[in-house]
Amino acid sequence: MEPHLSVVVPMYDEAEVLPVLVSRLRGVLDSVPGLDGSYEVVAVDDGSRDATPVLLQRYRREWPQLRVLRLRTNAGHQAAISAGLTAARGDWVVTLDADLQDPPEVLAEMLAVAEDRGVDVVYGVRTDRSTDSLFKRQTARAFYAVMRAAGARDLPSGAGDYRLMSRATVNAVNALPETHRVLRLVVPSLGFPSATVGYRREERAAGRSKYPLARMVRLSVDALTGFSLAPLRLATWFGVGGFVAAVLLFGYALVAKWQGHAVAGWTSTVTIVAAVGGVQLLCLGILGEYVGRIYAALQGRPTYYVAYDSLTSSPGQDDAPARAATPPEAAPPAADAPDGPRTTARH
Repeated sequence: MEPHLSVVVPMYDEAEVLPVLVSRLRGVLDSVPGLDGSYEVVAVDDGSRDATPVLLQRYRREWPQLRVLRLRTNAGHQAAISAGLTAARGDWVVTLDADLQDPPEVLAEMLAVAEDRGVDVVYGVRTDRSTDSLFKRQTARAFYAVMRAAGARDLPSGAGDYRLMSRATVNAVNALPETHRVLRLVVPSLGFPSATVGYRREERAAGRSKYPLARMVRLSVDALTGFSLAPLRLATWFGVGGFVAAVLLFGYALVAKWQGHAVAGWTSTVTIVAAVGGVQLLCLGILGEYVGRIYAALQGRPTYYVAYDSLTSSPGQDDAPARAATPPEAAPPAADAPDGPRTTARH
């Protein structure tokens, strides 16, 4: 029988926070009214290099609803979420980060709101971000402002990747052909009926952030170029503005020549050339981003590879990830190793 609720948790090198996550998340899910254990937790190991695979296998033996999905290599946060959405079987699917900055205790309220109001999506909205740094709060505000200006009118302010989706929504997302999709923009763009639930964003429970500034910038660029044509239109308007400026300067030069005045000197010339050159390079960069996305789509390469799924793997394969990650001094006696899990490629 398929579970009523699936919780997708992408994780990368989260061994420090994993015990706290399992304790809190299991307590919440076991106490959700009417759920009665009809749930699964899809832990997507995004190619972790620490003890995360070992701990996941250990907790899976103690927690029947825990399902481990391991990717062959580190594919990135959004790709890991996509892998979890493809594997999830529940009537409702929640995506939740492993760092516990988005509290799992809100999950029961999100499910209740979805069922009471008959909506397809419930967004977790960060109404209190006082635990974040001033820089992160300001950059987040700027991101949402830019995306709305670019056309993302339905994007809830303060909503990240903590959301509850119906099976119809998940099927629609999985059917999209995009490769480098940013789900916090893709899901609102579907236009399905939605609601919001506010919460206070907490500090990271343990470990360190896996999203440095460079990844945040990359995510913003992917979000903008993958969702909107506004940057291309901006480049067009730059070109129109440059053409108008060139016509005006040409007219000024002709008038100055007829009146016998000397044309402005080298300073103005160099300034104009530098400005035009800068705009041209910016426009080429914008075009390059879109051409790169087209090239990646035409290649058709999978965004992630599933190396192991505890739901479909045979019993002999069950312990393979744990043995592979166990330190030599703690390893069990040598035995014939089973064949490795089969790799599955996903777009």
